Amino acid sequence: MDPIENPFSPGAGSPPPELVGRDPLLEQARILLGRIKQKRSEKSMLLTGLRGVGKTVLLNEIERLAKADDYRTIVVEAHEDKPLGPLLAPYLRGLLFELDRIAGAGDKVKRGLRVLRSFLGALKLTYRDMTVELDIDPEQGSADSGDLEIDLPNLFVAVAEAAEERQSAVAVLIDELQYFNQKELGALIMAMHRVQQRQLPLVLLGAGLPILPGLAGESKSYAERLFNFPEVGALSRPDAAKALRDPAHAAGAEFEPQALDDVFDLTQGYPYFIQEWGYHSWNQAPTTSITADVVRNATPTVISRLDQNFFRVRFDRLTPSEKRFLRAMAALGPGAHRTGDIADALQVKVTSLGPVRAQLIRKGMVYSPAHGDMAFTVPLFDEFMIRAMPVFAP
Repeated sequence: MDPIENPFSPGAGSPPPELVGRDPLLEQARILLGRIKQKRSEKSMLLTGLRGVGKTVLLNEIERLAKADDYRTIVVEAHEDKPLGPLLAPYLRGLLFELDRIAGAGDKVKRGLRVLRSFLGALKLTYRDMTVELDIDPEQGSADSGDLEIDLPNLFVAVAEAAEERQSAVAVLIDELQYFNQKELGALIMAMHRVQQRQLPLVLLGAGLPILPGLAGESKSYAERLFNFPEVGALSRPDAAKALRDPAHAAGAEFEPQALDDVFDLTQGYPYFIQEWGYHSWNQAPTTSITADVVRNATPTVISRLDQNFFRVRFDRLTPSEKRFLRAMAALGPGAHRTGDIADALQVKVTSLGPVRAQLIRKGMVYSPAHGDMAFTVPLFDEFMIRAMPVFAP
């Protein structure tokens, strides 16, 4: 069929043609946004899940809901090598300027800009390469201590008060939250605690890997009282079928029932992989009927693309010892595995695995679903490791 008419959209954060199976999460977000706007207490929302389940897509959809409810929004993606303060500063600067342009902007907006100027001044003492500028006098004694856990709460309160003065609300959306260190995550939690205590119109909506609830709890013990951590998982078989069937039907094609079942079995219901198989099955279908044979013929192309792009970019960041660790996990089969079993496969003592295990967790490659267990954060990565390292030598 015509590739130009292909309705499927594999890609990092690309919106699928049919967002299925996520209505409860979106309704939870809608209620949260509505309550915060009315200054009613409600826990902020941090989505958790494996790679490829659509957390970024959901964050983008939640941003759309927030804008439709007249929120001012900032959308940020965390990075391993980008500290929280310099990451947020330019977005908060833009937000405050936006509020300042509103006719009749008052003292709280002006104060918010001065507090941000103080915050920037403190940051520049630590990060010499900071390029964000604000040519106004600072608010002396506010957000200028150089301690992020003191300064960020003061800054968030100032921003939220500025929004409140303009009869507006702010949604801060942050993806890949697990990349912040403990101090940064603690500052973010403390900032939201202060905002919530004052019932100000600012809400945090974030996303991260399954390690996020544990990281938040380790940083601040009261995190679970401030945030909900809804899990974003794989789609059910009916929802996965709908994600393929409805866009294809709207574009004039049909998936045969066996083809839908085969795609689900190949993808285990993970949305990113569903888009890949849908995309290539469409392109390889000679007619508007997408059969099991078409799916089977498309599968080598899909696996090759995943290996070269989705999997390989993560594999190439690994050290040799990290690759051996993951290859040992893969040899044990799908699912979670005891650290002791991984050590046995590597023919080493469990205690020797601590550093490489910690590094893999920091890189977002593995997580611990239960004490003593390890699992991949990337679905189907065990199969890729066997393809990438067909011969395993401890």
